[in-house]
Amino acid sequence: MGRRPDDLARGIRSVLAQRDVEVDVAVVGNGWDPATASPALPDGVKTVHLPENLGIPAGRNRGVPAVSGEYVFFLDDDAFLPADDFLARGCAMLAARPELGLIQPRVVDPTGLVSPRRWIPRIRKGDPATSSPVFSCWEGAVLMPRDVFDRVGGWGDPYFYAHEGIELAWRVWDAGRIAWYAGDLEAGHPVIDPARHAEYYRLNARNRVWLAKRNLPAVLAPFYVGSWTAIQVLRWARRPAALRPWFGGWVAGWREDPGGRRRMRWSTVWRMTRAGRPPVI
Repeated sequence: MGRRPDDLARGIRSVLAQRDVEVDVAVVGNGWDPATASPALPDGVKTVHLPENLGIPAGRNRGVPAVSGEYVFFLDDDAFLPADDFLARGCAMLAARPELGLIQPRVVDPTGLVSPRRWIPRIRKGDPATSSPVFSCWEGAVLMPRDVFDRVGGWGDPYFYAHEGIELAWRVWDAGRIAWYAGDLEAGHPVIDPARHAEYYRLNARNRVWLAKRNLPAVLAPFYVGSWTAIQVLRWARRPAALRPWFGGWVAGWREDPGGRRRMRWSTVWRMTRAGRPPVI
């Protein structure tokens, strides 16, 4: 949205500095024209102007047609790549392991603050440097084969903000691939409170319901929504100011159209269960 010019410039520099790969870079402006950025963007960086803020996942999707390449990499404007071989190593990993359909790196704060546990998208967090299959992803730095991105339908436009990384990982699994947390690859991002977004609590709940409605077999949807409802009530039992908008979003999720449905196959449910996380948690 053009509100973090210094962070954006750092992120672009870190991508342009990548070695042993050819990069084709586009900056998407959600309700902002990156062509008017001050300071100006580096030569060769393309711009996509969205007159209206369509939300984070829709913005990412709009950038993909502007670039070419065998792999597609998404980087939020407040994230960056500390090492200049990140993309070369990530692409080599995808080429060597065709069963992988998505890579999320380990995320670290550049000032040395302890990274939140939520940045490790697995139930048993363990050592952040340990790699593993995952069933959701932190969306700020994601690398995928372009053909897999096209096959799964990209990011879920309707979500606007929150949980689109869960759907993307689920659909990667449903495409017969594996979503992978790469503890040996590193992206930089400051430790910030996700609740800074005004509608965090409402969208958090609405999108949990939408995940179930858009993706799960009907019989599993109540179990998924029910498990997360119980978790949120336990977490925020002493924070009624958080639970009120959360339940407002929960109700909206059931009432509103989630923008389409593509039911996960039962074989995918079984693969995910065997890999350690059935899609009811």
